[in-house]
Amino acid sequence: MSKDSTKHTNTSGQAIDRFKKLQQKEVLVDPIFKGIITQDTTALSKGITLIESTQQNHIKKAQQLIEMCLPYANNSIRIGITGVPGVGKSTFIEALGNLLLQKGKKVAVLAVDPSSTISHGSILGDKTRMQSLVRSPMAFIRPSPSGSSLGGVAQKTRESIILCEAVGYDIIIIETVGVGQSETAVHSMVDFFLLLKLAGAGDELQGIKKGIIEMADALVINKADGDNQIRARKAKNQFRKALHLYPLTQNNWSPEVLTCSAIEGTGIEDIWKVILKYLKITSENGFFEKNRIQQNKFWLLQTIEEQLKKSFYNNPKVKAALDSKIEAVQQHKITPFAAARHLLDLNSS
Repeated sequence: MSKDSTKHTNTSGQAIDRFKKLQQKEVLVDPIFKGIITQDTTALSKGITLIESTQQNHIKKAQQLIEMCLPYANNSIRIGITGVPGVGKSTFIEALGNLLLQKGKKVAVLAVDPSSTISHGSILGDKTRMQSLVRSPMAFIRPSPSGSSLGGVAQKTRESIILCEAVGYDIIIIETVGVGQSETAVHSMVDFFLLLKLAGAGDELQGIKKGIIEMADALVINKADGDNQIRARKAKNQFRKALHLYPLTQNNWSPEVLTCSAIEGTGIEDIWKVILKYLKITSENGFFEKNRIQQNKFWLLQTIEEQLKKSFYNNPKVKAALDSKIEAVQQHKITPFAAARHLLDLNSS
């Protein structure tokens, strides 16, 4: 083995040793909590890392930290933003974030993206693209943990909101990758849900069919600049006509359709005005508070389901029998329902 190879191996081994020591290092909750309530973003990062940890000794401490921060939370505006990849979410978030910073607001950006086990969430790339936003001491951008369980990832994001609110962030933007059930998860943790669309992408009516309109409080046609302005206006009119077919929801709000160019910064002020208008209406009619209460109920039930699922698959008896039952089902020796019943009985025995 060459000297360079030996050196590389030693360096890698030392890095692994340092990581293991860091993992084993005792986490003290009080200093993190004190840092959070004194608006220390380093403490906030440590707190979110603690929440994201799957180590048993960290889970209890994370819960303790959340409970300590809870009296300082629930004082922000939570905005969810979704849209298909390529719609310009990161550019839009930076444009909106910079506008809010100019208005003296503190802005935190979190993400829900369980899709990647390699890149650990698309917002890692977004963080490098939001260069002006990430440099501001009034802004905080945090990538989401990666994982196969949407419920688990979303729950950690939901808990991270509490910590961000305890630090004093006025606006918390939650970004979703924009595919699958992540939209529903984000909708269940925000006050205002914004759907970004592209003009001329051929999905104007497809968006209606998906049912996303039922969740969206505003539709924004992005990249309405240059030669695309005519297509953007056409798409805006199409969506407006389609939305007239929908009755008012229980919050007494009809989703508005707007256009913007995030890269040029046009139309962003109008979008913020719509958000403020929505918040005023829903605060006055009581829906805002009612929605927050319903969301807490949702996350209670979601957490129970997630813990039951985790407990089931981690049960040694279930682990030992699962593969054989799957094989028996595949070979038509037993029905899926009978196999499931057997495994559930093992879990409760």
